[in-house]
Amino acid sequence: MIVVTGGAGFIGSALVHGLNQKEVGDIWVVDDIDHPEKQKNLDALTYSRWMGKDDFLREVVGLKLPACSAILHMGACSSTTETNEAYLRENNFEYTQSLAQFCLKKDVRFIYASSAATYGAGEKGYADDESLLETLAPLNLYGASKQWFDLWAKEVGALKTIVGLKYFNVFGPNEYHKGDMQSMVRKGFLQARDAGALNLFKSYKPEYGDGGQERDFLYVRDAVAMTLFFLEHKEIGGIFNIGSGRARNWNDLASAVFQAMNKKVNIKYIEMPESTRNQYQYHTCAEMEKIRSAGYAETITSLEEGILDYVKNYLIPDRHLE
Repeated sequence: MIVVTGGAGFIGSALVHGLNQKEVGDIWVVDDIDHPEKQKNLDALTYSRWMGKDDFLREVVGLKLPACSAILHMGACSSTTETNEAYLRENNFEYTQSLAQFCLKKDVRFIYASSAATYGAGEKGYADDESLLETLAPLNLYGASKQWFDLWAKEVGALKTIVGLKYFNVFGPNEYHKGDMQSMVRKGFLQARDAGALNLFKSYKPEYGDGGQERDFLYVRDAVAMTLFFLEHKEIGGIFNIGSGRARNWNDLASAVFQAMNKKVNIKYIEMPESTRNQYQYHTCAEMEKIRSAGYAETITSLEEGILDYVKNYLIPDRHLE
């Protein structure tokens, strides 16, 4: 049995789908179904049990969980604008800590979602090197909450056996419940469809033009493939980047959305909220040498190919992963 926390969410449900494709059906989905789109994420998937996150934690803490081979921990508060530190500490640090302690005690494979948000503005680069963890300075509390656990895992020596994955800007089907935290591919698609124009933030740094701010965009299928690589290679532990290894700008993304929709490019540049400006990353790019050296050899989908598949096969038909 494999447990996927956050299993009705974006990457979580995509992982369940990926496991199903490998003919794995004995899966526990741990999540709170608090949005109709999350239920739709699960409708076409095969799993053996669903339970809420609080009930699951009680079973873990009480050591009542039936024998399982792995916990893929994707569940967390993923809002980069969340300001309640106590809430983030409980949900993103303490909850993860409890699951990790259980897995270490029971010799269960533990793979958890860290985040590229831990890199902050990138002054120290984007190397997934555990020796540099203490030097990183996240720009928001969400990134800090992920950093807290990374540092704890290093301090207790857990990174020898567990795996933390720093997901960069993942986009793709099954993110529809995420509101303002959806990818710009989905939000831009809806804007282009309904208003004929796509809004991007203006730049407030002279070295970046409007819409020229850069991100490492990754199609969710690749994120799933990289994650399951570590499920199959249980001998590997540590922190790893999950990205494309290429920095592309928001104008590239917007142009690819319009092209996939067979529409003329129409971008409007809007003011960035003042509350966001001091927490905004202008450049991210995953260093991918570590995961490649570990043996991951699959070709990574380009931004244009990922957006074309997402728009043509999911957004226009209004489909979930099946």
